[in-house]
Amino acid sequence: MAGTQNQCVAVAEALGVSFETKQISLKEPWKSLSPFMGFERSYSFSPALHGPWPDLVIASGRKSIAASRYIKRMSKGKSFTVQIQDPRTDLRDFDLVAVPYHDPARGENVIVSDGAPNRVTQARLEAAMREFPQFGIMSSPRVAVLIGGSSKAYTMSEGVTNTLAAQLRGLDAQLMVTSSRRTGAKNEAILRRALPNAYFYDGSGPNPYFAMLAAADYILVTADSASMISDACSSGKPTYMINLEGGHPRIDKLHNHLQDLGALRVFEGNLEDYSYAPLNDAEKISDAIRERIIL
Repeated sequence: MAGTQNQCVAVAEALGVSFETKQISLKEPWKSLSPFMGFERSYSFSPALHGPWPDLVIASGRKSIAASRYIKRMSKGKSFTVQIQDPRTDLRDFDLVAVPYHDPARGENVIVSDGAPNRVTQARLEAAMREFPQFGIMSSPRVAVLIGGSSKAYTMSEGVTNTLAAQLRGLDAQLMVTSSRRTGAKNEAILRRALPNAYFYDGSGPNPYFAMLAAADYILVTADSASMISDACSSGKPTYMINLEGGHPRIDKLHNHLQDLGALRVFEGNLEDYSYAPLNDAEKISDAIRERIIL
């Protein structure tokens, strides 16, 4: 998944090392039984995994657990393995496990970040503004609206969307809106009808996501997306969460933690300036790796 891959890339970029990105699939029966089956072989993976083995492996996602474990074994322990997110398996299979605050894993080889590691840095935001200068000439205040949608835990109903549309219409601001496939065509149509003067990214051409974060005076983000919330709270901009129907105790824990840090507030139709220390989780994890190995 793109979001999962980005977490790994963010840590590698924070380390400042050269790296190669690999997207690994599993063959049956490992695909269905991973990560609990074990007994991995090179042909368990597609593409097959062969040496020479890397000095460092940064992996994330359920299917990557078998690959990390296999590389560790085949390198005779020389490959330092870092697993991003709670693997829900024996933590001793990895040299370092990096989990966000809302994941339960804890241990001697576990580092806990505030949110999800991401690629939001001041340098990247400045570069994005140069790529999309049209955002810089929009009138202020500018509001980036990052919309996810329905998931296993959350529902973005038409009622929620109509309420949001009315709240956004009441803001005296220039709106920059990006949605996802999970938003749904009906919900997006509601927003477009209610906000005819807003900028909507339609998915064509280069993605202005980072430029929207850079240009924004305020950021609104739906509650379902831990990654977009983490991105927004890494920008240092006032970030407001758009509540959806439903929820999950694990994600609620993330929301509450970020609110306790002063980084996140709940959107109720009004915006005000506030400041906080931006999240910097990719750097935090990269520092933990540097403490353990020499790159």
